[in-house]
Amino acid sequence: MNASFPLRQECPPGACVCDRDRLLATPGGDIRILRLTREEEKKLVARLENLASLDDLRRMQELMRAQLGVALTIAPGANEVRTVRGLHIEIASLPGLCSKTRQTLPAAIRRGLERKPEIVYALLDSYDLLGGG
Repeated sequence: MNASFPLRQECPPGACVCDRDRLLATPGGDIRILRLTREEEKKLVARLENLASLDDLRRMQELMRAQLGVALTIAPGANEVRTVRGLHIEIASLPGLCSKTRQTLPAAIRRGLERKPEIVYALLDSYDLLGGG
């Protein structure tokens, strides 16, 4: 399959179960996730670590969905939310998405939210967990 953009290099054998080869072998498969090269992943991590607001976070979620096909969910966890660790940040399983990336992106979001706790408050308020009205 020829792509008009650089593709992410495959992980070392046995290090990942991303099904990259199966995705590339599937005719008409959604290979947008393979645009996330290691260099692009570093840029995305830096961007997620420097979120400015809840709107900025939501915009990044939409961009990730539109450009990479990555479904990112951020919601209060089932238990009490005392820190950003209490938030449920999940990236849906996707063929071609490296398992390391599935861990790296939520960690970057948590670091960004730790730097800007007002984003966490706004997120909680959007779920009406702060009793805003």
